[in-house]
Amino acid sequence: MFHDHDIDAVLQIVKDAAASQIAPRFRRLGHADIAQKKSSIDLVTEADLLSEKQMTEAFLARWPGALVVGEEACEVNPGMIGALRDADLAFVIDPVDGTFNFQAGLPLYGTNLAVVVRGETVAGIIHESVLGDTLVASRGAGAHFLRANGERTSLKVAAGCDLSSMVGTISINELKGDEKRRIAGNLTKAKMAFAFNCSAYEYWLVATGKVHFIGHYKLMPWDHLAGVLIHAEAGGYTARFDGSPYLPGDLSGGILSAPDRDSWDMVLKDVVLA
Repeated sequence: MFHDHDIDAVLQIVKDAAASQIAPRFRRLGHADIAQKKSSIDLVTEADLLSEKQMTEAFLARWPGALVVGEEACEVNPGMIGALRDADLAFVIDPVDGTFNFQAGLPLYGTNLAVVVRGETVAGIIHESVLGDTLVASRGAGAHFLRANGERTSLKVAAGCDLSSMVGTISINELKGDEKRRIAGNLTKAKMAFAFNCSAYEYWLVATGKVHFIGHYKLMPWDHLAGVLIHAEAGGYTARFDGSPYLPGDLSGGILSAPDRDSWDMVLKDVVLA
């Protein structure tokens, strides 16, 4: 069973792994500590592997029998993703989201953690170990910014506005050729487009109201489940490109987050589909 107050224990597990396995390796990785997965920008480091292992062991020690879906574990057993729809309790981990940035020494990375109960995301955490700050949300209880010093403030997404006044991004790393050029061109309709190559930071910005929209074509649960819940609890609207809700286990269809449904419709029409 998972209870509302258990989010504190989950957060501590995430913080402990970040402090012991991730932060000490930032800007200290050697060539032997970094490996390539599917491409030159799809990397895994010693920090990814050891922090995921530590968190997995801690979750199973406290919640025996839970499903733990880690990005690195799914490299070996991708079938774990489909089990998210029916699992009584699951923890979904991206230990170092933004690994390319992490290994390059850029402080634009974070740990994503989502708690899923019978196919519904009930809690989400995005933790960054550079300053030790965290975004956290529980379904129906709002989203909050927890500073390392203990200060806690509520999150609120940006107000809707014309596309020409918006700041946002659509990740085009997975696209090729004309499709990639089309989306890149459409992003010029916004006031400013950015690219951080890190879902954790993108959701951080959109949930705290610093940017208006973010979109992705690649749907891996460890990249999106935590951020989508945090954004929703901060008042935002997210759906797949066909308008259907994004659920644990969904791997296709694209995803778009915006301040509200009207803004979502506008960005979909003028940037994603135009």
